[in-house]
Amino acid sequence: MVDFARVQKELQECNRDFQVSGIKVIPKGDTNLAHLLGTIPGPLGTPYEGGTFKIDITLPDGYPFEPPKMQFATKVWHPNVSSQSGAICLDILKDQWSPALTLKTALLSVQALLSAPEPDDPQDAVVAKQYLRDYQTFVGTARYWTEAFAKTPSLGVEEKVQKLVEMGFPEALVRSTLENVGGDENLALEKLCSC
Repeated sequence: MVDFARVQKELQECNRDFQVSGIKVIPKGDTNLAHLLGTIPGPLGTPYEGGTFKIDITLPDGYPFEPPKMQFATKVWHPNVSSQSGAICLDILKDQWSPALTLKTALLSVQALLSAPEPDDPQDAVVAKQYLRDYQTFVGTARYWTEAFAKTPSLGVEEKVQKLVEMGFPEALVRSTLENVGGDENLALEKLCSC
């Protein structure tokens, strides 16, 4: 069975230094700590810089003795991430997991993977082939995907705030809820309705 006391402690630790790390983990629903949503910033100096990437996290019954199941909810162009499903090829999410690791260390490892792709052990063979044979096209495509899928234009945020305020929610609450869920309007609405 999932150690929910540990999960709660990990969430607090992870979110406590959000301003420094940019990494955040929140429950996907209000009561289920076995299904979480993580966010990581794109690493500086990479085609992912400036993007905010959402990662769907499911904790198996054996957590922390079994690794969390993680996949990108944000589309990302990377040799070790499926461009179709978001599945991640990373050893610590498989056979190199240890109960000493945490959700934060796993997310930091995913972020590090964005900085240092392993095209010889790909999750997406097409992306890996492009990375190895035509690096500049890979970088351009990865940047494009980051712009298209991992960046929220500020105008979009204002439109979301306006829409949710028109539904009768207080503006300050709408803004803080949108920030807490990484700008996901549907998730924000879900959280606002459950208040």
